[in-house]
Amino acid sequence: MSKIKPFCALRPKKELAKNVSSVPYDVLNTQEAREIAKDNPYSFLHVSRSEIDLADDVNPYSDDVYAKAKENFAKLQSDGVLQLEDKPSLYVYQLQMGEQIQTSVVACCSIDEYDNGLIKKHEKTRPDKENDRTKHMIELEAQTGLIFLCYRGTDEINALVNSVTKTEPLYNFEAEDVNKNLIRNTIWKISETNPIVTAFEKVPAIYIADGHHRAASSSRARDFLRREAIENLNDSAVCLQPEVEIQEAEYNFVIAALFPAEQLKILPYNRVVKDLNELSNEEFLAKLSGNFEITENADPSPQNRGTFSMYLGGKWFGLKPNFAAPDSVIEGLDVSVLENYVLHPVLGIEDVRTDKRIDFVGGIRGTGELEKLVDAGKWKVAFSMFATTIDDLLNVSDANEIMPPKSTWFEPKLRDGLLIHLI
Repeated sequence: MSKIKPFCALRPKKELAKNVSSVPYDVLNTQEAREIAKDNPYSFLHVSRSEIDLADDVNPYSDDVYAKAKENFAKLQSDGVLQLEDKPSLYVYQLQMGEQIQTSVVACCSIDEYDNGLIKKHEKTRPDKENDRTKHMIELEAQTGLIFLCYRGTDEINALVNSVTKTEPLYNFEAEDVNKNLIRNTIWKISETNPIVTAFEKVPAIYIADGHHRAASSSRARDFLRREAIENLNDSAVCLQPEVEIQEAEYNFVIAALFPAEQLKILPYNRVVKDLNELSNEEFLAKLSGNFEITENADPSPQNRGTFSMYLGGKWFGLKPNFAAPDSVIEGLDVSVLENYVLHPVLGIEDVRTDKRIDFVGGIRGTGELEKLVDAGKWKVAFSMFATTIDDLLNVSDANEIMPPKSTWFEPKLRDGLLIHLI
């Protein structure tokens, strides 16, 4: 059973929704965020990436950054840019990128279900990113970005959602993503929530598609706020039923957009590495030849599962394993093969979550971005991946396994600042 809950959304005035909304905080760097928001005082990047309003050399994880986020968030509310709904509601949020259309239900989900594994994970998180969003939530007492969840779609939920999309939307606008692609964002308010809530009770499992760090941070923020609440419950006159009030507090729930899995599209999540582990180009290629058939002048994007494209020394090489694919649901993933046969044994990268010699480039940026990074000399080699499938994600999650970090890149992205959950 999957539990969803209506909530009182903090959301922008209709005429300012496009100005307020921003791409997710973690798909761009500080300079990109500063450039996007510089002429837009309403941009939610002033809250989600508040270092853009401080000195260029500020540490993005410093206390000043979180204090500035709190200040900017309070100003958007006091100026009436963000307004709080007076009644709990659910929402339908639809994204369209070209021909790709995907439609979600936005609701609050139980953090207990997340902690107990009923909301299924497929990735581990990075401590630095988890710490950042935990502190951000605690400082603002709000969840300001949606977790991207999916479920195996049902005819009942599809019919209910389709009926809502025939009504007048709250918001309907096009906005650019980080690569200047136009994404249509349309949000409707669900007037009658009980049928949707009941329909989700029949959904056996919900999966995190994107947003593992937000989910983990929500759980940690809940633990902190719950401990704080318990410590403040010494006066029984203030709270006659403390256990009940703590259990029903908003920090026990996390805001999310729930999509039918069959509507989603996963793009590759590519890799760049700073050096060849003290190998020359020729030595590196020779080591790879033990496990891969290597071809020159390859297509920058691999055309088949189980193959890779590699950019090195201004050339694209194709890598085709000369060994049988592993049977394991995890070990057979392309991202696992790359780790187990290239990154770990040849390039000496033991933990891709923490090693600073590797970074990840979302597929929406294209293979041209990989060429640009390597040609500029900042990175030595790039690997272009074949996209993980949604079936891979569901199968790994159902097996209670964990994919390697950065295995999936979803497009289009949900925007921050449109629907906010106060905790």
